[in-house]
Amino acid sequence: MSESDWAPLTGFRVAVTSARRADELTALLCRRGATVTSAAAITMVPLPDDDELRAHTESLTDLPPDIVVATTGIGFRGWIAAADGWGMAGQLIDALGEARIVSRGPKATGALRAAGLPEEWSPDSESSREVLRYLLEQGVSGRRIAVQLHGATDEWDPFPEFLDELRAAGAEVVPIRVYRWHPAPRDGEFDQLVAGMPNGALTRSASPRQWRWPRC
Repeated sequence: MSESDWAPLTGFRVAVTSARRADELTALLCRRGATVTSAAAITMVPLPDDDELRAHTESLTDLPPDIVVATTGIGFRGWIAAADGWGMAGQLIDALGEARIVSRGPKATGALRAAGLPEEWSPDSESSREVLRYLLEQGVSGRRIAVQLHGATDEWDPFPEFLDELRAAGAEVVPIRVYRWHPAPRDGEFDQLVAGMPNGALTRSASPRQWRWPRC
């Protein structure tokens, strides 16, 4: 039997609730015979449209930071790509190049070096707590620190204690929230999908690991 004839999910309806790579996952499931409903549980803020990210980027080019903390490779590359789309990548890299640069791990280090920004220090553990300890031991009072974050919302940062402790030590913190996301719109496709489950829209198949909607 050829791969094109192998469709073990025929008769099954699958909900894809991811925001990233949803099209790729949907195509894969469809090739295996599934009927797919895509309803993202979160929505990503497109980098070119992220007004907060642009405002912080402009702030750093106007007043370069003393210290830069890169926490993820994909997040740092996304920041530079966004700045490039605004025609500000050169100015941003020049501004960051004036700072002491700390990297949380090898992926962030690779992104920094690809931008021509050598790191001052990076922990072997890839631990944010160790990065914080290093910064506090070096002294941050009165320092302007740009901290690149990844996957944040307007109400939540992935390293809240990290930012709070820097501020408590006297630093001015500029959070660079890259790839921010918002909850799915109320009463939108995701809420409708979830609301339909207790009403019998979702029934269990013979396999304890498989779930199926009634055939259309």
